[in-house]
Amino acid sequence: MSLSDRGWRTEHAGRASLIVDAADYYVHARHAMMQARERILLIGWDFDTRIILDRGFPRDGAPTELGPFLTWLADSRPELCINILTWDVAAFKLLGRGTTAIRLLRWMARPNITFLPDNAHPFAASHHQKIVVIDDSFAFCGGIDMTASRWDTREHLDDDERRRRPFTRRRSMPWHDASMAVDGAAAKALGDLARLRWTTAGGDDLPEPAPGNDAWPDGLEPQFRDIDVTIARTRGVNGEVEQIREIEAMFVAMIADVRRFAYIETQYFASRVIAEALCKRLDEEDGPEFVIVNPKVADGWLEEEVMGAARAELIDALRQHPNHHRIRIYTPVTHRGTDIYVHAKVMIADDRVLRVGSANMNNRSMGLDSECDLVIEAADDAMRATIAGLRDDLLGEHLGVAPAIVGETLATCGSLIETVERLRGSGRTLMPFNPPDKGDFQRDLARSQALDPEHPDETFEPAGRGGLVGGIRRRARRMRGRVRRRLHRD
Repeated sequence: MSLSDRGWRTEHAGRASLIVDAADYYVHARHAMMQARERILLIGWDFDTRIILDRGFPRDGAPTELGPFLTWLADSRPELCINILTWDVAAFKLLGRGTTAIRLLRWMARPNITFLPDNAHPFAASHHQKIVVIDDSFAFCGGIDMTASRWDTREHLDDDERRRRPFTRRRSMPWHDASMAVDGAAAKALGDLARLRWTTAGGDDLPEPAPGNDAWPDGLEPQFRDIDVTIARTRGVNGEVEQIREIEAMFVAMIADVRRFAYIETQYFASRVIAEALCKRLDEEDGPEFVIVNPKVADGWLEEEVMGAARAELIDALRQHPNHHRIRIYTPVTHRGTDIYVHAKVMIADDRVLRVGSANMNNRSMGLDSECDLVIEAADDAMRATIAGLRDDLLGEHLGVAPAIVGETLATCGSLIETVERLRGSGRTLMPFNPPDKGDFQRDLARSQALDPEHPDETFEPAGRGGLVGGIRRRARRMRGRVRRRLHRD
């Protein structure tokens, strides 16, 4: 079974590009929305009208702040409809965001801007997709929300004055993120998904835009041309709404299919199913390597208590495996050693598969929250070279070296882990992650999976036998026993 068989739909895209970090993403999103004719769909986890989209002083006459920009579009193009959907819990935060709440009230008087909070999800779940669709001809899908604290450049400068929150002017931490741009039938499919989510959340049926508009933004160079894009989803069961676990199946299949090495960026590493899939590959004598780039701590006290403790438990369990050296977790830092928060959700398997989306490697993203990922499989040498180049580019960003140096080092040593180790240095670099000590309460909570459940029915309920790490530890014990018996025979 191919990866495309595990997704929702596989559609053609004439062009596709990976966009790294929100400074570039916001600029491209604004340029694309400037070309909208009939409808803009903004589907996100959070939304803040006060963010600046383009800090380069564009001369097109339109505002650069998100809220005024959307108002300007609606006023200057009465035929254009703008639909904004966000998680309902995040929507409540808008009431404390000054001008955002005022602007939402003003939008209520406009017939062509509609804001909808999404509460159509299981108890304790969230709407987590980050999708922008313009006239069904162009779309973004990835990990970047149009909200505060996301903006940063790929340089991740220590004292960047532009990286400040609206109103409070408090400087935000360095932030690493990614999204994918697609056009053609792939964009149309994301439009179908966005409209479905809109109606599921209680909105009216939205008509499909007329075909023919090309909203691909000027300045965004296509990295792929004439390719197939697979869309995978997660959706928790909620009343008559059925469960969807395509992303989990895609992750497991990608891990099973890795030949030499996989490069992964994820906000969380807390999924039992994914950790067990990784552990299974460790059983192989000459199996592949896995490099995971994570933030040092989660964004928020509760997230760190839950996800941080789960990550510590999984790492401890994986390190009991005799071949644990083939999995390394790193955290990126700036030139002065400040932690860079990793919010990107990227997986690159060898030079054959690229996956970008909203789903993290935690249980919630596998079966509870609403998620959407895009997967591209290489069909020829040119695509493989492009995927390898993207991997080298991402690693080069974190290691503070040119992508060519990453590629040359990898070609020389043949090991992704050895490449990272050879290129790690002072200043901008990747630091090996060693989980901090967690108390018994945090570890028990992580093992129970009660706050990061695999299924809505398990929310606030302890997991069954084995919990988070039972299967990994049993597999590690069996493998250690095999190693001892082999050494005894030798």
